[in-house]
Amino acid sequence: MNRTSLLLSLVALAATASQAADSWPKAQSPLKADPALEQKINQLLGKMTAEEKVGQLIQPEIKHLTPADVRKFHIGSVLNGGGSVPQGIKQHQASDWVKMADAYYQASMDASDGFAAIPIAWGTDAVHGVGNLYGATLYPHNIALGATRNPELIRKIGAATAAELAATGLDWNFAPTVAVAQDDRWGRTYESYAEQPELVASYAAALVEGLQGKANSTGWFGAGQVISTAKHFIGDGATLDGIDRGDAVIDEQQLRERHAAGYYSAIAAGVQSIMASFNSWQGERLHGHRYLLTEVLKNQMGFDGLVIGDWDGHSFVSGCSPVSCPASINAGVDILMAPNANWKELYANTLAQVKSGEIPAARLDDAVRRILRVKFRSGLFNKGLPSSRALAGQQQLIGSAEHRAVARQAVRESLVLLKNQQQLLPLAPQAKILVTGDGADNIGKQTAGWSLSWQGTGNSNSDFPGATSIYQGMAAAVTAAGGQIELSKDASFKQKPDVAVVVFGEEPYAEMQGDTQNLLYKNGDDTDLKLLKQLKAQGIPVVALFITGRPLWLNRELNAADVFMVVWQPGTEGAGVADVLFKAKDGSVPYPVKGKLSFSWPATVEQLVLNKADANYQPLFAYGYGLSYGEQDKLSKALPEVMPKAKVSQDQLALFKRRPLAPWQVQVIGSENNRALMTGQSISVDSISVKAVDYQVQEDAREVSWNGKGLGAVMLASQNRQDLSAYWRDGAVLKFKLNVSAAPTAAAFVAIGCGPSCLSKVDITAELKQRAGKGWQDFAVALNCFPDAGSDFGLAQPPEALFKLVLEPFGLQSSGSLKLSFADVELSKTHKADKNCAAL
Repeated sequence: MNRTSLLLSLVALAATASQAADSWPKAQSPLKADPALEQKINQLLGKMTAEEKVGQLIQPEIKHLTPADVRKFHIGSVLNGGGSVPQGIKQHQASDWVKMADAYYQASMDASDGFAAIPIAWGTDAVHGVGNLYGATLYPHNIALGATRNPELIRKIGAATAAELAATGLDWNFAPTVAVAQDDRWGRTYESYAEQPELVASYAAALVEGLQGKANSTGWFGAGQVISTAKHFIGDGATLDGIDRGDAVIDEQQLRERHAAGYYSAIAAGVQSIMASFNSWQGERLHGHRYLLTEVLKNQMGFDGLVIGDWDGHSFVSGCSPVSCPASINAGVDILMAPNANWKELYANTLAQVKSGEIPAARLDDAVRRILRVKFRSGLFNKGLPSSRALAGQQQLIGSAEHRAVARQAVRESLVLLKNQQQLLPLAPQAKILVTGDGADNIGKQTAGWSLSWQGTGNSNSDFPGATSIYQGMAAAVTAAGGQIELSKDASFKQKPDVAVVVFGEEPYAEMQGDTQNLLYKNGDDTDLKLLKQLKAQGIPVVALFITGRPLWLNRELNAADVFMVVWQPGTEGAGVADVLFKAKDGSVPYPVKGKLSFSWPATVEQLVLNKADANYQPLFAYGYGLSYGEQDKLSKALPEVMPKAKVSQDQLALFKRRPLAPWQVQVIGSENNRALMTGQSISVDSISVKAVDYQVQEDAREVSWNGKGLGAVMLASQNRQDLSAYWRDGAVLKFKLNVSAAPTAAAFVAIGCGPSCLSKVDITAELKQRAGKGWQDFAVALNCFPDAGSDFGLAQPPEALFKLVLEPFGLQSSGSLKLSFADVELSKTHKADKNCAAL
């Protein structure tokens, strides 16, 4: 029996088990009990104080952890989150990372104070290559890899990712994600290999082996191998309505049969850590779920590695906070991920809970024993200083030709052809080619989330040295064959082309901020559709290349193109698209299209949940669909283009919820009217700066700082005017949350704008001063409190006219010094505010 068959048989075993609570079958780990290893662990454990043990349980983030902290608090591990890099310098080389890793390691191994020398482990989310590392090879996201149906390729990607991580001195990767996404509205759908558990199971094992090496072999945790993590245990792909960190309202049979597959196969491949999930199962948070973490995962499945929490995930457990959560440790989380500056409070409280017995000594020792077991197994006790390790600091490994070749192969094999009228593809490279669309020469868009920044936003082509955009790959192929190629932003051209290639699709996003309420592409925005139709109307054959992290309803775009190919989010090696798109110069086809859908494609807007296992399964393109070159196109007739009717109004209109919601964007305006849009984690002009900060979850708020050097404003802004007059007529209020860190030194206002010299504002200076230093506070301003806009300039717009022309539905303005954070901005017809505007 080959390995894939074995893994699938394990999944089948889980599926046929009895329905009793103890029916979870034991995972078939290749790692047998090692008495000599356990003796080492017990000897070390016996020498450790409670302070040392608790230090192993806390994982701070590099922004808030110094080597001195590691030494003082006996910290066992550290992480860097998405977009977090040493000293905040994005362009750092491998040697800069190694230098920081050395400092942490030396502090952890300093036994001069009489405490034990235990090597620290540094973990990161290298989910499609080392996304935080400048110049790294970034692979197609998991949904694209699912379309390749190639586990061996996944193993190669794991090994290449491990090598680039090892070059930085890091030890630990928080991958693979083994979610089985069921609702494509989930913003992490692209992190899931497939909607079916069998494919996820085969890929999970392959990536674990690529990262760690094959268990019980000479390559097991050899040079260039790192600790892997299966995540997020369990049911993250099953949440109701696809809401990130939501509730999986499914029975235990579904949880076991569909969502545990990747964990069984990962354990069978020797995975050493498993990450607890943010989501709940039947209302109970996984970070506090003793039954699933301890009784099922550790006791019944037999997992003997460590369980790590997710980003401040313990704080969501009932009765817990970011700085205190004995319930999470007692439930079975061995390491609490504590990314904020208050981690020392968590350490102190956890130590007190250990000493009081609230966290039993046996549970503490079990957690530390598991951590030490993983550190011994992975060789951390023997590898020595990060800079002394085999691959450390080798910049030539970062984005190496060998790794880029693997990524380019992954791009080629992941492309899925949905439509090919008149067998237009593959194209002859000698033709006259027009390339257009906002994704054509946009590496930031094609790499998407978890690429230099958490959300993948704020990046330009220059941020990806050595990478190739989709257009650049096409240009190389066409030029080499003697053809002609032209890049055009607006689809205009100097000479009529033989064919036009339009590259478009979703903007970058990551967890939470990527959640959507429907599967309508760009909520019906027809910008890309007009581009397709503009070309078609001129008699030019049109090839649509669609960048996306999930299936979406875009029948209109499908109808408007002669060819429709899904290129997913291909990463840094956009040239892989051209490999498949074009014939060779001699007319041969060296790289035929191979990709097959690992997610079902919706036929209607109403198909919000659509999976192969559904009773009434009627997709537009089924799981496993994908045309080959020469195969008859299924779409011989035009698809229905009925659009959902937009609601004229609603009781609540969210403007900022974890992120600015379309069509709004965060904009800053300085004292010289210098304006800038916030596309990354921070933005600043002369008098004001904004950065993403945590409120309830990661980066779900924006911190605004005015420096007192003149007038500055932060606005939620749109390029197109919005008619919000129904909210004004119905007596709605503008609601928002503020956390005032430093009171204003000059007048401060909340504002609504409708263009140049058209700003209506309400003075909130007194309220800001009164609430400064009191944490997050609710504010609500009745819309009828806003005066005529532009009255200072003699261009007054009466309120109703103002709300018909809104460009900025929310803003904060001051000319003095002020520091505050805002979150959860909305218009509400149901909330009541003081109409005299004296109290907010």
